Amino acid sequence: MNKIANLLKNKSVFFLKLSLIFAIFLSACSPKIDPVSGKNEDFEPNAFERAKKYARDNPVFLDPKNNKKNEFDFATSNVLWRATLQSLEFIPLVNVDYSAGIIIYDWYSRENNSQEQIKLTVQFVGTELRSDSIKILAYKKICDSSNKCSNANVDQKFITDIKDNIINTARSIKIEEAKKNKK
Repeated sequence: MNKIANLLKNKSVFFLKLSLIFAIFLSACSPKIDPVSGKNEDFEPNAFERAKKYARDNPVFLDPKNNKKNEFDFATSNVLWRATLQSLEFIPLVNVDYSAGIIIYDWYSRENNSQEQIKLTVQFVGTELRSDSIKILAYKKICDSSNKCSNANVDQKFITDIKDNIINTARSIKIEEAKKNKK
């Protein structure tokens, strides 16, 4: 009787382990469910098809008023972005990344003072027409006659003046758009 009890006990442990492995295997094969939306997350093995589905489901820059496919409305709705480009159009650009919200300008100097150069970086932290929606970083480089350069602090008034100029340009753009929309 003892042998039969041990045999049944060993078999039941074996079947318990086997059913546990089988349950884990089946749960891994079942479709994943998104905990937020509750939708099934089917994995598409073809990367091209995944990209097409993502582009179809997430139209980032598509203009909803524009029914033509493959035409983008890039950065035209952000008035601060356009005002920055318009206000600082005389400074050469190094890098522009709308999705990251950053514009990096190249070193710039006035013709009458070629020994002093300024470099600007504009970061967009919001889309509202407010002064705290943009952050301006300014760098100043002063070179002597032997081309030895050193960095210097840019006074806060200079940065504030640039920011005020951008905000005022953005207000002007917004007023002009409002006038056009009234007509």
